[in-house]
Amino acid sequence: MDMEEYLSIGKAAKILGVTPKIMRLLTKRQVGFGTRCVVYARVSSAKQSRDGNLERQKERLLEEAQKRGYDPVLVVAEQASGINDKRRGLWRVLHLAEKRGFDVLLIEFPDRLARFGYRYLTEYLRAFDVRVETARDMPPASFEEELTRDLITILTVFSARLYGRRSKGFRKKITDTIQEHHEKGGESPFGHSHEDPDSAAP
Repeated sequence: MDMEEYLSIGKAAKILGVTPKIMRLLTKRQVGFGTRCVVYARVSSAKQSRDGNLERQKERLLEEAQKRGYDPVLVVAEQASGINDKRRGLWRVLHLAEKRGFDVLLIEFPDRLARFGYRYLTEYLRAFDVRVETARDMPPASFEEELTRDLITILTVFSARLYGRRSKGFRKKITDTIQEHHEKGGESPFGHSHEDPDSAAP
């Protein structure tokens, strides 16, 4: 009798004398057999970490790695903003990729890896034969709240830099301009000769 080249899960389970459920698990293990995986979990706030969100995210990813038959060689769980490019955990992942220490980076969804520049990171990892896989297609309901928090962080950083410049060279430039107008007998460029340059500047 000719043997079929491919067998269904049910037929293969019957031949091996195991249940179809066990056969499915064996099949999944075979698909990912030998695949070295890094699990990367991230939350942006200390509150999320305290509430157990980070731990639960890590556990979900480890469970997903097991389902896919991957062998986790590193688990990174960190609390940091998605726009922070100085994350220790992320840099640890990148350095391990450079050493070709794993094959798959498993994250819950793209935003966990980076708020901005996700494609740059995936292309960089691909250069070291590392592929990025996501466990979920859609972010959780708190996505909008976290995005708002990161946008506020961006505004805070740029505002600090702007006011930092103003407190030095920028402030001096405004003061010199006002003084020059006074010496020429002209009106202040801001409309009132006694106006504070800090409050008048945009």
